[in-house]
Amino acid sequence: MLAGKQMSGRPATDNETSDRLRVAIARLARRLRSTASAGSLTPTQVSVLFTVVREGPLALSDLGELESLHPTMLSRVVGALADAGLVVRSADSADRRAAQVSASAAGRRLRRRIHAERNAALGSALAALDPAAREAVTAALTGLEELAELLR
Repeated sequence: MLAGKQMSGRPATDNETSDRLRVAIARLARRLRSTASAGSLTPTQVSVLFTVVREGPLALSDLGELESLHPTMLSRVVGALADAGLVVRSADSADRRAAQVSASAAGRRLRRRIHAERNAALGSALAALDPAAREAVTAALTGLEELAELLR
């Protein structure tokens, strides 16, 4: 898509807007990623844990597809999470050769703590914005949610 051209009847956004949005999203994600509750978990481990809590129980192959991880990396990540008591790996009842992963109670509690910590950080930052900027962020939420769905 070329800047200034239309596609599907909609005006194209310019490269500067796309670049600013990408940078802002990356900064927010990076700053929210580090939480005290996550302890020594890597960002990939946290992401896999969140997916298992939200979508599980899951076949390892499905989890790998959702997280875009190759089997070797996925095995390491799930192994570390299992060793930490955050997920449980078991044989799939339909296919004993396949493994399935589900969240433990500790994994679900950790996800809630991380989410609460991230929400508190965002809430404090939003409260520190001037009212006009806070309203602009709130007004942009619907568009950002739609944008996230389009990028799936």
